[in-house]
Amino acid sequence: MKPFSCAIIGATGMVGGMFVKILEERKLPISQFYPFASARSAGKTISFGGNDITIQELTPDSFNQGIDYALFAVDEKTSLTYAPIAVANGCIVVDNSPAWRMDPNVPLVVPEVNGIDINNHKGIIANPNCCAAPTVTALKPLADAYCLDRVVISTYQSVSGAGVDGIRDLDQTLAGGDASFFPYPIAHNLIPHIGSFDEDGNTGEETKLIAEIKKMLHQPDLKITATAVRVPVYVGHSLCINVSMKNPFKMGEVKKILTSTPGIILSKDNNYPVPYLAAGTDNVYIGRLRRDTSVENGINMWVVTDNTRKGAATNAVQIIEMIQKTH
Repeated sequence: MKPFSCAIIGATGMVGGMFVKILEERKLPISQFYPFASARSAGKTISFGGNDITIQELTPDSFNQGIDYALFAVDEKTSLTYAPIAVANGCIVVDNSPAWRMDPNVPLVVPEVNGIDINNHKGIIANPNCCAAPTVTALKPLADAYCLDRVVISTYQSVSGAGVDGIRDLDQTLAGGDASFFPYPIAHNLIPHIGSFDEDGNTGEETKLIAEIKKMLHQPDLKITATAVRVPVYVGHSLCINVSMKNPFKMGEVKKILTSTPGIILSKDNNYPVPYLAAGTDNVYIGRLRRDTSVENGINMWVVTDNTRKGAATNAVQIIEMIQKTH
């Protein structure tokens, strides 16, 4: 892999900090590292590769430095403003916000699932929703082998998915204080409400999850329904996924397919993954795999992943790795 320069936009945030961690862990050949943040953080230093590097303020001129890649860990508005500027200066952007995910000209990618879509990028590649990434990882081998008919998803999403505000609210309410971010105290509680409600009663999180899965699987007509729930867990998203398939299957074959799929760890017998054990790792863990006898060709599965890593930072870094290896 050739050396390259890399910037992190939003380097002082929770996801930005995880970008730094993953880049160091995977020992990529980064020749120049550029951390950018708001004016409030500019001038401070960040440790990378054993060196203290000064954080620069993000401005329209930030990309006039010959930057090869930029990992964006900022809000949608900031990404919409600065990603095109980066591309105009020859930089390839991997964006973690929702800004570009459903743009038909921007590939939305999980490398193990639809890495080939990277070839169609025009400078921006979107990183998927933190639940969409593990879901398509689990569904893609089944889609290829048996053809998906309908998918029912229930998510159990940790507070870190809401950023530092979510973590603060869990700390605050565990200590007996009032909620200041979530609509109810999250400690000892579940909240079936992530994002704004639409006129049909779906939340933004549910709508995004469905749309992104369809895009990455290249199945715009796939029947999917989802319910997204926030749970009092710090790190790790869990999903209960019920899949109806068009073609018959044998459970032994399904287990063999999932076991041989890169990025998936299938639990054996009656063992099962939990977010506590998935935290700090990069795999998609599947357990409670069993036939759904209430429908023809149905399967139930329990899926867990670290939302800050494979659900965000690791997936984005893997996109850069794939580009570097194939171009």
